[in-house]
Amino acid sequence: MNKTPVELNGKTILVTGSPGFIGAYLVIRLLKELNGGTVVSFDSMNDYYEVSLKEWRLKQIEEAAARSPVRHVFVRDNLADKALVKQTFETYRPDVVVNLAAQAGVRYSIDHPDAYIESNIIGFYNILEACRRYPVEHLVYASSSSVYGGNKKVPFSTEDMVDHPVSLYAATKKSDELLAHSYAKLYNIPSTGLRFFTVYGPAGRPDMFYYSATKRLAAGGKIQIFNYGNCMRDFTYIDDIVEGIVRVMKGAPEKAVGEDGLPLPPYAVYNIGGGQPENLLDFVSTLQEELVRAGILPEDYDFEAHRELVGMQPGDVPVTYADSRSLEEDYGFRPGVNIREGLRRFAQWYRTYYG
Repeated sequence: MNKTPVELNGKTILVTGSPGFIGAYLVIRLLKELNGGTVVSFDSMNDYYEVSLKEWRLKQIEEAAARSPVRHVFVRDNLADKALVKQTFETYRPDVVVNLAAQAGVRYSIDHPDAYIESNIIGFYNILEACRRYPVEHLVYASSSSVYGGNKKVPFSTEDMVDHPVSLYAATKKSDELLAHSYAKLYNIPSTGLRFFTVYGPAGRPDMFYYSATKRLAAGGKIQIFNYGNCMRDFTYIDDIVEGIVRVMKGAPEKAVGEDGLPLPPYAVYNIGGGQPENLLDFVSTLQEELVRAGILPEDYDFEAHRELVGMQPGDVPVTYADSRSLEEDYGFRPGVNIREGLRRFAQWYRTYYG
């Protein structure tokens, strides 16, 4: 797909969901690499997980901003408040928007559906409306590998049908893609959706398996391994995710006119995944080994005594596996950090953060 180059230096970039996990890494990367402009972080700082971790990430952002020629502004607001979103766009007039704000978590969506409709549907609609009223060069937004639902064909390709979500979270992410496509067509908004595959790394989300498992193991507890260990996950390290986002930010889908004289939607969707799905039991073994190496677990730790194999959980799928060839073809990038290296970095950070 043809791309229109987008210069990031000297521009105003709005990143929603910062200081969330991916958002914080992205903002710090921009503050370190750009030589001018403004980065606006937007987040509600809700208590879905420990707010102290978000505050720690925000501190890292502020420290990076103090060393950067780029201006940083943090706006603490709710994406579902249309007036506040409009005010933010009116005040800062972003050239590029990266929407990472969302209510995350598959299992949480089963008991807390309202949070997903408010953040993932209404919040994203507000972003689209603002991009319509205050035109941007490129809207990049987070989708998810969960949109593939119960698909049996692997690896998952963006050409595959994604009409059978198995969780409300997945349904909201598919809805976002449809909304973005319609706004791209109607209002000629260059939009790119990114389907992330199981993102992990230092300072990640505590509700993710590798993080919550570490907490339980460090406290001497047991971890549950779902589907009796018969799961495969395409784990993607945070630095690879951010590298993919930055490259995509710099290349917007090209605007064009169809035979009917109307705009063709400047719209694209990409997978960002490692392309090497790992067996969950192997992943857990590597995690435990790296926790021992980092001194979080003792050398004589009894792995088997702290594992419990259980059945599949509602909303889960047995396999995720990304076909990221189109990302490589269009942007020259393919994730490359393996789980050994990624989990080692996480374990080292965990020991430092939690002492």
